[in-house]
Amino acid sequence: MGAKKHELIPSARRLIMSLRDMGYDFASAVADVVDNSIEAHATKIDIDVHSAGEQSWVRIADNGVGMKPVQIREALRYGAAREYDERTALGKFGLGLKTASMSQCQHLIVASRCSADRVEVAAHAWDLEHVMKTDSWEILAVGRNEYPELIREPLQDHTGTVVLWRRLDRLLGYKHPYGEMMKKRLLSMCSELEGHLAMVFHRYLAGEAGRRRVRISVNGTPVRPWDPFVRHEEATQKLEPVTLHYDHEGVRGEILVEPFVLPHQESFSSPQAHAAAAGPLRWNRQQGFYIYRANRMIQSGGWSNLRTMDEHTKLARVALGFDPRLDDAFRINVAKMRVQLPRQLREQIEKAIAPVIKAAQVTYRRPGSGVPICADANLQSRSAQPIGNASTHATITATKVTAIRTSALSKPAPRTDEVRLWTIPELQEEIKRIATAAERSIVLPLLDRLTGTRAVHKDLLVPDDVPVIASRGLKRHSVQ
Repeated sequence: MGAKKHELIPSARRLIMSLRDMGYDFASAVADVVDNSIEAHATKIDIDVHSAGEQSWVRIADNGVGMKPVQIREALRYGAAREYDERTALGKFGLGLKTASMSQCQHLIVASRCSADRVEVAAHAWDLEHVMKTDSWEILAVGRNEYPELIREPLQDHTGTVVLWRRLDRLLGYKHPYGEMMKKRLLSMCSELEGHLAMVFHRYLAGEAGRRRVRISVNGTPVRPWDPFVRHEEATQKLEPVTLHYDHEGVRGEILVEPFVLPHQESFSSPQAHAAAAGPLRWNRQQGFYIYRANRMIQSGGWSNLRTMDEHTKLARVALGFDPRLDDAFRINVAKMRVQLPRQLREQIEKAIAPVIKAAQVTYRRPGSGVPICADANLQSRSAQPIGNASTHATITATKVTAIRTSALSKPAPRTDEVRLWTIPELQEEIKRIATAAERSIVLPLLDRLTGTRAVHKDLLVPDDVPVIASRGLKRHSVQ
């Protein structure tokens, strides 16, 4: 006779409050919902944030395949039972939609239409107040006449799903939910959201993820893909990719390592392009690994404890991609914001990135010395040939980098004991390039007085009543 069993259902009141603290911020929570839209084959995802004090709301609407009522209810289950494609699934734990949404709001509605022939929209909701009152895992049906404009209007012309967040306690705080400060805060959060989505989903936005291009908008503004490797810049160097094989405890898979060296500041096509390439964390903190799971970025920058951040390697960025079959090996978390490199591959990965570290140091120290390697002019994804010995491949790549360094060293290197002094014309050009209008209005007239000229700049007219003093131009001198 078997042991007596007892089913222990967790307290809904206690557990649902604990699950609100999974580590999401606003941008990562929205991104987790966008994952579901992309998995539902959506090609258009509209995110709207409406500021109205306590009545503020956030809505994510897509044109995916939609869900039947029974599928909506299952999608709202914590730990939803569903099958995930081992190679392409963006979800994993059956928690993302709920934990991400409830981390930001107290009232979550999911509405969906799955038939192009019938304009029938089904909707269910998690209401935190109801859960706290009843201590039960109950979702509520949403009537046809509730929120018609918010959850039904976006689905009038096509199938798809709408996720609506209301009672945004974590987003707003209820001390001062009204006024200009709150509107400014929401605008700032929306701007950060655009940048986050542009980075995390840049392969989908650019149509590089093996499926149709996805369009995402935030309050009507299209999100443009942010390519961390600036492959459109002619001076960007793409080193040979390396494919590593993982085979451990019955789990097999491949990891694709694609190293890039970004151009030196002087080699960018424009100052604006250089500033845009810096990324949300700026240059030094954006160096390192960009880790992709099923083409969705889950880490942007950092060397994952393989090496430390270094000013001299800030131009090195490495794409590292794996498929969901290796989730356990990479220890990915529920929020898809934490990942660890497999211990068995750390040495091979370190060898694979050695050439890009050297090339980045060369480019940093000698502007213009970098020569594009295997440049992909059409920006098309190219699959690397699988190899069994990563260290051998890294050695071959290192040979190519050595050739680049030899080419760079064939040019006269600047003397380390020289002090570079600027001529006034050089200073004028540099000031016009980097200074603000107010700064130029002060500095340029002074330089004109030193040269004894009364120059007319395209962005500044020097007044006739400014006195001028003749002066000899400065020259460069070497310290012997």
